This record gives sequence, C-alpha cells and structure tokens, in this order.
Amino acid sequence: MARVSTQEAAHLGKDLTPLGATAAGNAQGSIPAFLGAKAFDEAIKTQTPQTLEAMRAALDDLRKSKPQDFDALTQDFDTLTPQNYPQMRQHLDAMLAKMPAAPQAVARSLYQQLTPGVPQLVITHDNYAQYTEQLTAGHQALFAKYADYKMLVYPSLRNGFYPKAIDDATTRNALTAELVGTDEVKGAVLGFPFPIPKSGAEVIWNHKVRFRSSAVRRYNNQAIVKPDGSYQLSKLIEDVKFKYGNLEENNAGTPIIFYYLSKVLSPPRLAGQMLLVHESMGIDGRTRDAWLYNPGLGRVNRAPEVGYDNPALGSDGEQFNDQIDVFNGALDRYDWKLLGKRELYIPYNSLQMLSPMVRYKDLIRPGHLNQNLARYELHRVWVVEATLRAGLRHQFKKRRFYLDEDGWAIAVVDCYDNQDRMWKVQEAHLASLPFVPLVTGVPEAIYDLQSGRYFLTTLVNEDRYQDFKIHYKDDDFSPAAMNQKARH
Repeated sequence: MARVSTQEAAHLGKDLTPLGATAAGNAQGSIPAFLGAKAFDEAIKTQTPQTLEAMRAALDDLRKSKPQDFDALTQDFDTLTPQNYPQMRQHLDAMLAKMPAAPQAVARSLYQQLTPGVPQLVITHDNYAQYTEQLTAGHQALFAKYADYKMLVYPSLRNGFYPKAIDDATTRNALTAELVGTDEVKGAVLGFPFPIPKSGAEVIWNHKVRFRSSAVRRYNNQAIVKPDGSYQLSKLIEDVKFKYGNLEENNAGTPIIFYYLSKVLSPPRLAGQMLLVHESMGIDGRTRDAWLYNPGLGRVNRAPEVGYDNPALGSDGEQFNDQIDVFNGALDRYDWKLLGKRELYIPYNSLQMLSPMVRYKDLIRPGHLNQNLARYELHRVWVVEATLRAGLRHQFKKRRFYLDEDGWAIAVVDCYDNQDRMWKVQEAHLASLPFVPLVTGVPEAIYDLQSGRYFLTTLVNEDRYQDFKIHYKDDDFSPAAMNQKARH
C-alpha cells in the first residue's frame, strides 16, 4: 500500500487530529469536537501505579469497615436509570467522603473526569429497532437474544489521547510507512503507521501497534460465564515489553512489536503453565515465535500453534488466540476491506466497569455483563470487514471490526461462522487512561450467541492495578529466562 501524499498529510494536526481523526464534531452536535488531553486536569495525568494502588487499598479498607455503603451502591447499580442516576452519584460521593484525604482526592478526580454526564437514553430489547443505524450487527443480535439486555447512552466525550512523541511520530509515518502484503510494515517508527488509512489492513495495523506504554505488568483475571450466570475465574500475571512504540529506547526499524510472558496462577489444574511470545512484523504470516512451559512436563517447548483460531490458554475454547487484545497476530488468512466510517454507539469511558468498588459478582450476570455498569457513547468509528480467503481455514468466515477513530482501539467485533451465522460478539469497554496515557479495553467480553456462554478478560476490579512504570530487559523474555522463572 502506497504512502499518502504530502497534501493529504498536511491535514494532520489541523482538520484532522495528529492521529488522523476528524477533529470537528458532527453536524447534529451529538458527537463533539476532539478534546484529548484537554479533557483532563494535570492532577489526574500525574497519577502513578502507587497512588492508584493506594486508592484501591483505601477502598478495600472502607469496604471492610462500611460494607453497608457498598451494598447500597450495588443496589444503585442494579436499578440504575437516568432518573435515579443522581441518587447513585450522591451515594458514591457520601461514600468517598469517608476515605482518607489523599486516596479520596484520586478517586474523586477519576470519577469526575472519567464518568461525566448523566445517561441521556436507554436502548432496550423493546425499542432497539429505532436505533439500528447507530448499532453494530453484533449489538443488534444481543438485543434480539436477551430480553433484559440494554444500553445506557451517555453524552459523548472524545478524550482518548497518547503521548506527544507518539503524535509527532505518527505525522512523520504518514509520509513514509508502507504495508507490504498483509503483515510487513515498512518505514514506520514509534507512532501509528497509517493515520490516513487506504485499506482495511492498515486500519488493523494501527490497532496492533498502538501505544500501550513501554512496558507493563498486568494482573489479569478471566471468567468463563455459563448461561445461568455461574462462572469460573482464572488468574494470570502478564509481563509485556513493547519494542515498537517504546518511548524509553531507540528501536527505529525494529520488526519486533512486543515480548510477552504470562504465568497462570489459578485455577489449580492450570497453575504454573507459562506462555512466551515474540511478536513481530513479517511476511506471509510469519510473525510469531512462541514457547510453552507445562509444569507436568517440566520443560520449555516451542509452541507452533499459538495463533489464529487455536484456543487461548484458560478460555475453554471461548477465546481464540487471535482474539486476545480483541485482535492480534497475522492478517494473512483474510481479505481486508475498508468500509469507511460510521457513527455508532460503542462502549467508552468505561471506568465503572473496572472500578475496585465493583466486585465480579456485581459485574457478571446471566447471558451478559451487568449493563447498568456499562457506558455507551456515540462515536465515529472506522469499519473494516475481514473475509476468509479461499482455500484457507479459520472458524470465523467473516469478521467486522469497529475502531474508535480517536485512539485506533477496536471497540466491537461481529464474528460469523462458516455458515454465515452471527456466532460471537466481542466488546472492549474502552477507557482513556490519562496517567499513561493510552486508550484500552477493560474489560473485554466475548459473547457466544450459540452456546449462551461468554468469556471475560482483563478483569482488574479485585486485583492490583497494572504497573505501567515497570522496566524489563530483552533477556527477561528469552526461553532460558522463562525456564528459570518457571522453577522459582
């Protein structure tokens, strides 16, 4: 795919944001102009893993001393409507007032700036037909299947942003980046490669290499939820070092996207299993090296099948490897078509979904998440359709991706089986985290419309916050280091 022209690139930072989104709002005023970093005060931008963890610990202490306050808040969440939303905020404010001053200030700053406004609209099973122009096909399928499924629609706030170095690099990449085939990106350094995309594959590559901090340790809880709402939790620790998009190293020209190492802590039958991945840009799908450690065997082995539609570890088949981070891995099995932009309701500013005030039992409901805790906003999204290439194999024949125009993060995916039936719907409840800064999905859900089960990942409510200030050496992600870590 060819680079964009100088004339096209000149729009970046003007009528287009530095990352390529339309800077202005829509004509109706239902989508506002882009704010980005201006949406946040400096105090919230300077939070650290330590101050966030102190807030979480203070909330846990408050839960132990004032459990009735949390019970009342849970009741608010279970009955939330636009009419009683102010009451819920009053209960929340009263509860936060009982926290120590420093963590209280952090909590108030987070809630005031990341959950603005009162719900304006409730879309339900009974009225969703009125809003199909603003709903993905997957969301329409959820409304059709579950009589109690709903969306609380809030005022839109375009606050997703990344470091200035990423913005500047993206502007440069517009004139130099090229996509060779489906999986080799050339001429891109640090930032998004394709702020003015010409193909569906370019859009997906923006998601794949978006800035997610230079390194992170993530405490990832996952749940497989049965149709009756019962669930089983698994817990992983995930260490990631990003090579492309790393602000601390000069990795210009690196084909390596990231190094990833995970270890399963629970359930007991899976505990001790480890996965190491070296993810890169490449030719003809040759983009991943992977190793597995099985405690039963006691050794590290190459893992040739960590990709595509092979089941992800601990997901009981409800998540394929290429659904991790909504989509990852090689693009070579599909033809990618850019369908343009649409104005759709997508999950956004989803702080309530990841709040330590919410327990997993409050979040998980039969059939779907507790939709009173979800927040939807009208945003412009890029739409990309992936169709399985003739002669190649995947359990999804077609997928349609919807990406937030401001942050290039995938928000929703419609997934069709090989009989052209809607099978699974993926949702990433996007949130702009100004203290990194980045846009990410927390949690991510995969709804299986055929089995009635769903899978949740990146659950953080009852665990430590991710550490985005951590540092790793490349050698920490070698098979030898994996083997040593497995034995300690």
